[in-house]
Amino acid sequence: MLKRIKVVDARVGMFVQEFCGSWMDHPFWKARFLLDSEHDLQRIRGSAITELWIDTSKGLDVLGGAGQSEAEVAAETEALLAAVRAPEPVRPVDLDQELERAVRLCARSKKAIVSMFSDARMGQSIEIGGARELVEEISDSVIRHPSALISLARLKTSDEYTYMHSVAVCALMIALARQLGLPDREVREAGLAGLLHDIGKMAMPMEVLNKPGKLTDEEFDIMRSHPAAGHAMLLGNEVSAQVLDVCLHHHEKVDGSGYPNRLSSDQISLQAKMGAVCDVYDAVTSDRPYKRGWDPAESIRRMAEWTGHFDPAVFQAFVKSVGIYPVGSLVRLHSGRLGVVMEQSDKSLLAPKVKVFFSARSKTPIPQEVIDLGRLAGADKIVARENPGDWNFPYLDELWSGLPASKGSHFD
Repeated sequence: MLKRIKVVDARVGMFVQEFCGSWMDHPFWKARFLLDSEHDLQRIRGSAITELWIDTSKGLDVLGGAGQSEAEVAAETEALLAAVRAPEPVRPVDLDQELERAVRLCARSKKAIVSMFSDARMGQSIEIGGARELVEEISDSVIRHPSALISLARLKTSDEYTYMHSVAVCALMIALARQLGLPDREVREAGLAGLLHDIGKMAMPMEVLNKPGKLTDEEFDIMRSHPAAGHAMLLGNEVSAQVLDVCLHHHEKVDGSGYPNRLSSDQISLQAKMGAVCDVYDAVTSDRPYKRGWDPAESIRRMAEWTGHFDPAVFQAFVKSVGIYPVGSLVRLHSGRLGVVMEQSDKSLLAPKVKVFFSARSKTPIPQEVIDLGRLAGADKIVARENPGDWNFPYLDELWSGLPASKGSHFD
């Protein structure tokens, strides 16, 4: 049963369902969790939150009365914590359902990454425990629907790139690790590696990191030092060798032309090869101060042509995880209709769900309709990718995401 209580009545053993007020008023990245430590209780009491919702079916209720002794309270708390059930399995949901959650998760993630990266720039230790909690939330979102968070994070503004890029690469790494069939523990480590892979950029001069134009050769040489800088930052923290390796080697290429160590092929770990693909895909599909991001489907096509950059098997698995026509891609159908990809098909990478909205033949809008090409075998199919810039559709992202077209951030 849900119950609204005052913060002063909160105690260890309660299950926090929701904080009353803005997510900016409390110090937690998760909104729902078992309050299992005195430290977290004091963090709640020290925040701007005055009330919260608890779920008494998952944790303790408010104290029954003054007659309950401290020993009885302690025993009740211990019994509850010892009997905490394993979390319910995360189940798939529709894209629309997960998009709503993913918007809120992106906002919390941005706040967390800004704080984490700011600590790193100031030379303070990184809160790895908090980073792992964030990875768990991102992983749950990817399991519920693999395209929602990955596609939303692509809509970041150029000013948000440094922070939201880490969230996007985390989600992409989790999706790719699951596609490769890695064990759950390695999936989580891949996600943490994606979240922290660019932490070394906090050691770069701000004027170089935030330069609105292309870098000079000298500035690029400075930026090429960020993997080693990040590796040095993480050495003093409790992270695995896998996370350290991805941080140091996500810019290596299988032909040996990458940096910092010019490793080639078998010298590069599977995780670093995964990081290379995920890092580049989010980079090329994102808007930057000096260029517009490429269309997702066009990005996949171009990346496939970069001989010697990516491990072929890892890249093929990546394409299976995001699709040949990722969510948000603009495509032309055999019927002459233009549509934006809404969701991948379980049956074929070539037959996703598409929202049609425009006639390429008459150059006029048509009634919007979501069609499942996997169920229209022989009736209609994708015949070409389309460059959104050639059509100047101002609300293309709004069609698939449901978010209002805006030049500002969707994640504030």
